[in-house]
Amino acid sequence: MAEIYVHHRITAAPRQWKAVGEALRNAGARRLAAEGGALYGMWRSQIGRPRDEVAAITVWPDAGRAAGAEALLLRDLADVRDCESERMVATLRPETTTPPRRQGNYAFRWFETPEQHWQEFLDLCAGAWPGFEAAYDSQVVGLWRCLQDDGYMRRSLLLTRRPDLAMWERSKIPAGAEEAEVRRKLSRRYDLCDWTCVYTTTLLTADDREDDARWT
Repeated sequence: MAEIYVHHRITAAPRQWKAVGEALRNAGARRLAAEGGALYGMWRSQIGRPRDEVAAITVWPDAGRAAGAEALLLRDLADVRDCESERMVATLRPETTTPPRRQGNYAFRWFETPEQHWQEFLDLCAGAWPGFEAAYDSQVVGLWRCLQDDGYMRRSLLLTRRPDLAMWERSKIPAGAEEAEVRRKLSRRYDLCDWTCVYTTTLLTADDREDDARWT
């Protein structure tokens, strides 16, 4: 059976996002590992989400162990005010559970796509990603399908990395025919969905450098 990923939207007490992040990266990750899970990644808000919100993704070998992910991750953390968790499975990516490690501009884009358009949505992603990655020094980390959908609407999460916000802007303005074709496929994908939203973050679990900018 495919691994189960869980997206956690964690609200920290005012000004405590960094302390919560450090606790999750250390003690939280150890608790996950002891039960067969892992901390896939953790991000802090950059643009579009509250300052004291931390996003985390955990990964589990099966649904049974994933059921306790939130309680295990947040155990004994007094500075956590709220958490919303959503179980997901990988679609086209990621192909392995190796976590992202490079700092950058990470965009979380959520989609709700009618089931009858879902396969075309996936085909457009597969067709656009190689050109997108080549043109913009960017990576598609993953596209996950949420398990709580109702069978009529496919809810999904797309996570992409760009080196910085300047490249985010650059990727929206195609230069030349090849980039215009990438943009056409991405625009068609957006037209297939009933709802979408995006916000940007930076990676708290990066190995190369810490992001210490004040974004909000």
